Amino acid sequence: MNSPQDIPALIATMGAAARAAAADLAFAPAAQRAEALNVAADTVWAHRAAIIDANAQDLAYGRDKGLSPAMMDRLRLDAPRLQGIVDGLRAVAAQADPLGAVMAEWDMPSGLNIRRVRTPLGVIGVIYESRPNVTADAGALCLKSGNAVILRGGSESFHSSSALHACLREGLRAAGLPEAAIQLVPTRDRAAVTEMLRATAFVDVIVPRGGKGLVGLVQAEARVPVFAHLEGVCHVYVDGAADLEKARRVVLNAKTRRPGICGAAECLLIDRAFLAAHGPVLVADLLAAGVEVRAAGELAQIPGTTLARDDDFGREFLDMIIAAKPVDGVDGAIAHIRRYGSSHTESILTEDDAAADRFFARLDSAILMRNASTQFADGGEFGMGAEIGIATGKLHARGPVGAEQLTSFKYLVTGDGTVRQ
Repeated sequence: MNSPQDIPALIATMGAAARAAAADLAFAPAAQRAEALNVAADTVWAHRAAIIDANAQDLAYGRDKGLSPAMMDRLRLDAPRLQGIVDGLRAVAAQADPLGAVMAEWDMPSGLNIRRVRTPLGVIGVIYESRPNVTADAGALCLKSGNAVILRGGSESFHSSSALHACLREGLRAAGLPEAAIQLVPTRDRAAVTEMLRATAFVDVIVPRGGKGLVGLVQAEARVPVFAHLEGVCHVYVDGAADLEKARRVVLNAKTRRPGICGAAECLLIDRAFLAAHGPVLVADLLAAGVEVRAAGELAQIPGTTLARDDDFGREFLDMIIAAKPVDGVDGAIAHIRRYGSSHTESILTEDDAAADRFFARLDSAILMRNASTQFADGGEFGMGAEIGIATGKLHARGPVGAEQLTSFKYLVTGDGTVRQ
């Protein structure tokens, strides 16, 4: 632990080391970066018992803090979840190297050949809460894209993140890469977050990954550019032309598979035409699964529901709670989502192509789905191996942020004694 007066010096030292490491990474061969990730994956699995022991300390800390069951689930590591981390590290290692990739190439009448190629951003700061797997995901993606990273995990995941970070450092050592390429802030002191947000001399972009409070703080105080990862107020709209069995399966999964992740459904919108045809079956399924349904309109007449308040819509519960409301067709759903959504992920359940096309065309969330659970809003499920977050802004990166999204570009211009007339 560092005393408060040490924090500015700590972040400055880490930032300078990261800046130096980033210069090396920009030229490190793809095979070397991949080797570091594969060794890190082997090390995570070899040390899984110690990592789970470290996680037990974090779980005890979380219980003492009174974390909700869903938040405790976000925090928990076990052998299957560690296997998922290992698989993610190996998947990122196996991906095509984004650095130097030619995004576009053309010739000009002047005789110039122009190429636009991918380059690293430089030093990335990642500030996140609870989920220790972000340590591995963010470290892997930044390394794959040639960026150095400074990780500041949540206080709840302090021991788990430290154990996973040690495995990443082992991979860097084995591959002959600078250990400062992936650094973890070694303190729970919140002053470290403030210093990272001000570190314009060292950090090129900040990626916040957490709840509305964290993201709001980062956006309000950061002097460094931010990849916005706003809360996941994800909607599932069940159209009148939805298939009943598909709808039952998807709605239940979207809410209950892991209610504490940003891709969990937080609002269920049901077309009145669907209700007329099938009754309250979807709400009944959720109630039977132990979900608290905060219902509006005629849905509030269903036994077992709770009357919704206005502020239940547009709210990220991250728990076994969902808001539910009847709407008049796809336009009613679109109007509701435009008012209450966070531009994260929305899903329409329908067999009507025209309704799906209208939903896709008239909404502008980062991810729009048809007949699929919002729980698929994840970089790993998009083939990216892992993600550093879901960006809900419109500049630079949007949706799942993988290695490719952590690059910028430069222009390489070649002539042959070419002069401008």
